Amino acid sequence: MKSVAAAGMILSLATGVLAAEPAAAPHVGEGGVPQFERDMNWPQLPPAWNKGAAVSWAAADDQDHIWLITRPRELTNLDPNTPKTAIPPAVLEFDQAGTYLRGWGGESGPGYAWPGNEHGLTFDSKGFIWILGNNDNSNGRSKFPSDSQVLKFTRDGKFVKAFGTPGQIGSNKTDILRGAANSYYYAKTNELLVADGYGNSRIVVYDADTGKVKRTWGAYGNKPLDAADRPPAKQSTRSNGAFEPVADALQQFNTVHDVKMSDDGMVYVADRNNKRIQVFTIDGKFVTEKFLGLDSTFPLQARSVGFSPDQRFLYIGGTPVIYILNRKTLETLGTIFTGIGTPGHPPGHGVSVDHHGNLYLVQADTTGLDGKSTTTFGAYRWKFTGYSPAAPCCVGEGVRAKD
Repeated sequence: MKSVAAAGMILSLATGVLAAEPAAAPHVGEGGVPQFERDMNWPQLPPAWNKGAAVSWAAADDQDHIWLITRPRELTNLDPNTPKTAIPPAVLEFDQAGTYLRGWGGESGPGYAWPGNEHGLTFDSKGFIWILGNNDNSNGRSKFPSDSQVLKFTRDGKFVKAFGTPGQIGSNKTDILRGAANSYYYAKTNELLVADGYGNSRIVVYDADTGKVKRTWGAYGNKPLDAADRPPAKQSTRSNGAFEPVADALQQFNTVHDVKMSDDGMVYVADRNNKRIQVFTIDGKFVTEKFLGLDSTFPLQARSVGFSPDQRFLYIGGTPVIYILNRKTLETLGTIFTGIGTPGHPPGHGVSVDHHGNLYLVQADTTGLDGKSTTTFGAYRWKFTGYSPAAPCCVGEGVRAKD
């Protein structure tokens, strides 16, 4: 059994794994951390829209337009009498000012099934949009078939291709997805990495042209196992009710919720219910990990991954904060308290960053704190305002790592 790093430990990447950066990110206690404030005027919505729409993911394109994937059916599920004119399209495009530009999607077509539960959205280097859903109908209770396809579209919503067959129920033992969350396109190898994590527990790597599965891996690079094939996992709960993962359970992912790659070729995986991110090479070799929010009573912490434009900083969507990390050392440098959303689904669900360093966060359901429909549209912008004052290293846990 591979060893598991202790919670809160500052982890350093092996010498030579990461390429040198133009400027080093600060360490704990040095200051110089990105600062943000919420942009209350973003986005600007058509007046007819229901403002309680759920948004599952955000992504910035090469023009710094912000794209959102929504869950239109949630509005009709809450109120069957909701007029169609009040329901936003499934895929939305906004400019930097938050002006709505266009929208499309929500219906199946020849060769593909629109997701029963919209979840992930990402761009490739050619400007195409890749979409995933995470609906799992293995118990037969859903109105929609299981989402087991990866879908590719043009920016104007023209269907291009699909990987997989709709309605299949996947397994870690097969090439079929089960509850996939998000994807990332790697241009150098023309590969699409998929976080296949609600029903399965792995990263799946596709050839982006053929859809052939090239490789998969689980936590620590282990073989991903179905729940029924895993040894009994120990769990523990702290006195304050916070979940504390232990070594046996951590040998497998527990809801792989996002995957991103840095410019130097490192793969960052958000292992949501295990409250950690893990870092790999493109071949699935484990490099390091970082636990987040172990002292929190909120069980969902490592929900999504984003990079600052210079890639010095790593943003991890948590509950109810966004964690700011030194990307190279994984030191936690600060947090952004969002203060929005429900205990289960605050805006850390999906984090995206534009080329100006602004953060975009989403709320993936329509339920407010009172259990009723919220009147807040589920997408938010935190505007980058600069850096905190710098200070001599180091204070608290700060230990200068070797560059």
